[in-house]
Amino acid sequence: MDDDLQKVFSSTSSSSIVRAELKRTHELFMLMFMLRGLPFVDLAYLRKSDLRGNVITYRRRKTGRPLSVTLTTEAMALLERYMSQDASSPYLFPILRSVKSADAAYREYQLALRSFNYQLALLGEQLGLQERLSSYTARHTWATTAYYCEIHPGIISEAMGHSSIVVTETYLKPFRDKKIDEANKRVLDYVINSVSVLKP
Repeated sequence: MDDDLQKVFSSTSSSSIVRAELKRTHELFMLMFMLRGLPFVDLAYLRKSDLRGNVITYRRRKTGRPLSVTLTTEAMALLERYMSQDASSPYLFPILRSVKSADAAYREYQLALRSFNYQLALLGEQLGLQERLSSYTARHTWATTAYYCEIHPGIISEAMGHSSIVVTETYLKPFRDKKIDEANKRVLDYVINSVSVLKP
């Protein structure tokens, strides 16, 4: 796990965030990561009927692929903290309000996304992150972390609801090259250390 991700998930970082809006943004970002890098658009459009017990079943907005995610205890706690309390709303989170008009709901989503990314940028500055934080970071970081954990790209592709493994391979290519370089360094270190041991 890189330094930025450690800072985002650190309980010390969470407790140091005073502003309520930033704390909400921080915890929704963590929830998105915990839900296998759930895109913000899918988070916004989740419906209460998608949640059954500790399982969320939904269709990706981008690809239409059906996905099912089992929530951990930590993810469920965050979901319950931020889920909509409006009994008349079909949405799981209070991000969208429009029910009758798809165009109105989409405009609400776009405004919410801009606001969320602005808050994430502020959050990144407050946490002293090296790279800019955005809603896309949760998805990208989940994929690359899974890859570093030796999870096969096919499983990562299924987990993220990509249209094909080719999409996932494109996602991971820069990190695969880095991983190969790290493997080469381990091999060279091993050889060099072995040779030095054999020296008289």
